[in-house]
Amino acid sequence: MSISILGIFVADLAFFGEKIPSTGETIIGKNYIIGPGGKGSNQAVAAAKAGAKTYFISKIGDDQFGSMAKKIYDESGVDYTNVIISKDHATGAAGILIDEKSGANSINVVPGAAGALTIHDIDKASECIKNSSIFLTQLEAPKEVVFHSIKKANQHSVKTILNPAPAASIYKEIFSMIDYFTPNETEANFYVNHPIETLDDAKQAAKKILELGVKNVIITLGEKGAYFENKEENYTAPIANLNNSIVDTTGAGDAFNAGLAVALAEGKNIKESLNFASATAGISTTKLGTANSMPLRDEIDKIL
Repeated sequence: MSISILGIFVADLAFFGEKIPSTGETIIGKNYIIGPGGKGSNQAVAAAKAGAKTYFISKIGDDQFGSMAKKIYDESGVDYTNVIISKDHATGAAGILIDEKSGANSINVVPGAAGALTIHDIDKASECIKNSSIFLTQLEAPKEVVFHSIKKANQHSVKTILNPAPAASIYKEIFSMIDYFTPNETEANFYVNHPIETLDDAKQAAKKILELGVKNVIITLGEKGAYFENKEENYTAPIANLNNSIVDTTGAGDAFNAGLAVALAEGKNIKESLNFASATAGISTTKLGTANSMPLRDEIDKIL
């Protein structure tokens, strides 16, 4: 059972300080890390480390940051035969500001080469998507490319997960092709136009999103866990019980989506899948970085 993931790779430049500076403010930071990132790439690394045969579809530059991408894929076991290496575009980068006390973050992403992905690139990778159990993507790559990929997966009856991050408008016909829609509170707010601050807010939002045609909605709620609903049932999944303190929440959503994809590909039911996803995400917050913080399968099994 394999997973195909479309998304971007960027080099993460993460800066840690006592707080996230406000507009016009300068603070003296405590530490910085440069490492592999990008939502799709993080998810691919997390899925592979969690035990799934994982194929990543993307585009990187023929440069130092591109070499960083290939290194993390080699180390984690991601199949990147469908990652195009471009001579014409530089690999992207993300600036991440992290509050070292809470682990909260703010991020500015420049997709670089991955922003030049085309529908033709997806067509060349269509066999990879067709032969997968799960297709997972986000909204960091060009939207037309993302929607074309979802259509491809849907045509071949491959289960789809759309992590709508960053939140952006979606064509009406695409919603019915989404098997699992996984926004966080902020992203869910974009689609239902009301704040998601409580569990009741999440329940109302999930119902509105289901009306758009999505088959299953999972709203991640940070320390409150995650809320699942479809037409037959609903379920709240608590966060995992962790042995270590939270140090960096960057990439936790990517870990959650990867864990969900792995569990579903293995045939786990929704409750088991949510617990697996929560454990994957929880462990990632106890380590610094994004791709480098993704847990191995034995770490996830130990938490569960």
